[in-house]
Amino acid sequence: MKVTIVYDNTAFKKELKADWGFSALVEAKGKKILFDTGARGSILLSNMAQLGIDPREITDVFISHAHFDHTGGLSTFLDQNNDVKLWVPVSLRGVKKLGEVVEIEGARKLYEGINSTGELEGIEQSLCLETTKGIVIIVGCSHPKMKHILDAASQFGTLYGIIGGLHGNRPESLKGLELICATHCTQYKDEIASLYPGKYIEGGAGRVIEI
Repeated sequence: MKVTIVYDNTAFKKELKADWGFSALVEAKGKKILFDTGARGSILLSNMAQLGIDPREITDVFISHAHFDHTGGLSTFLDQNNDVKLWVPVSLRGVKKLGEVVEIEGARKLYEGINSTGELEGIEQSLCLETTKGIVIIVGCSHPKMKHILDAASQFGTLYGIIGGLHGNRPESLKGLELICATHCTQYKDEIASLYPGKYIEGGAGRVIEI
């Protein structure tokens, strides 16, 4: 499994543009899944180009929740490639320019080894990837309580790590995870890094995580 952060509040690689929002390319089980699309399509495509990511090679788009900083680049991306399957929470409406849209309410399998927690607390779904080390969760903002996210993800296997925005969830709620990459809207990033040395990975556009 390989996760490349494409869009984030900070830039891990100086040649990339930072902006409020989140997007990551997930490569797993033979699929290339764009997780969220950031706020601005121009920045999304610019960063993808700098990273050598061809939008036409992406097979799926997974939207965590309907907030603009996670969906703002979607229309621009679809101008480049609308031959994708789009997985959205049931609360997201009005998607255009696309034929195959799958609305997700409850937990479900997308593909072998790739699952969704389902829409939690009526706002957000997370992507769960099966790896040799355990389940890695990709999150957009973690608006639901972290306990709810972890409980939902644990039905797919033993939890290993989490990558993405952690919002206002307390650092202690991440206890037991072996990999933590806190990005985007995380309020307690410094505290998380301090509490989990050796497990914490700095995020930012351009950061690549392979498991």
